[in-house]
Amino acid sequence: MCQLLGLNANTPTDLVFSFTGFAHRAAEHKDGFGIAFFEGPGARLFVDHQSATESPVAEMLRRYPIRSRHIVTHIRKATQGRVALENTHPFMRELWGRYWVFAHNGNLIDFQPKLHAGFHPVGDTDSERAFCWLMQELAKNHARMPSIPDLTQTLAELVPVIARHGTFNFLLSQGEALWAHCSTKLHYVQRRHPFPCAQLQDADMTVDFADLTTPQDRVAIVVTEPLTSNEDWTALKAGELAVFVEGDRL
Repeated sequence: MCQLLGLNANTPTDLVFSFTGFAHRAAEHKDGFGIAFFEGPGARLFVDHQSATESPVAEMLRRYPIRSRHIVTHIRKATQGRVALENTHPFMRELWGRYWVFAHNGNLIDFQPKLHAGFHPVGDTDSERAFCWLMQELAKNHARMPSIPDLTQTLAELVPVIARHGTFNFLLSQGEALWAHCSTKLHYVQRRHPFPCAQLQDADMTVDFADLTTPQDRVAIVVTEPLTSNEDWTALKAGELAVFVEGDRL
């Protein structure tokens, strides 16, 4: 299945280190990759149906000094939907005057919801259908942007409707918070002062975060499989919905 990586921080943060290790996993997940990162209310989205090990877009991103407080990235191993640009995660939609981005790892069987509002899939994946349905139901439940606790409560009610159809690991962000839902496998680490020296599991690369941060910085990384070999990663439980704000788990 696919692999997920998300970042949530209280200050614009560089993802090059984590993305380098993450992209090494594309040898087994070669059906496309994408990354979305927020700059204030704006969002940049880069997707390619090529593998992250071959894509010139991925090569650019390994060198591009992306600094953002909210990042969602994905490498795809297709289960539903052909290998095509329109089926490449993350997907992005607008709701309540904010961009929302979504990436999914899993396989949903016979999930064919009625979509009757302003949200319809462009591609033919179960993932995009699930995202559109979530956006539709959020819009039906709230006339305007609710608080993050209220959004989390609504998502906690909606997600099981989808999850009963199969594996539904996902990351979701609207540029203020990062929601992570685990069906089978998802891990997170929170970095704060004193920052560690971290070693990637998938590449020969080490970074001393103490040289790149201030004592006030806080960063949360959420990923399918732990990226580093010397940090204490926490595994989310099946059915658990976590939300991160300003680099902290609420």
